[in-house]
Amino acid sequence: MDTELKAFLLFALQHFNIKVSSENDHFIFLEKNYCIEIEKNGLLKLSQGSQVIAPFADVEALCNFIKKDIELNEKN
Repeated sequence: MDTELKAFLLFALQHFNIKVSSENDHFIFLEKNYCIEIEKNGLLKLSQGSQVIAPFADVEALCNFIKKDIELNEKN
């Protein structure tokens, strides 16, 4: 697993004020039942519950998506 990518991802999540619930190996569990899996090819697979949402190659795009999705769900 890419430990530099994981460290950067954790830093970015903190920067975007996205709460990390827990982490282990190549999984990072977030608020609102989100989970990010760091795949061997460097892709970041975002899921919520048992539903895969999308793969992301860019950490910033992933964080922006999560932040906007949380905000939209809080308004509803």
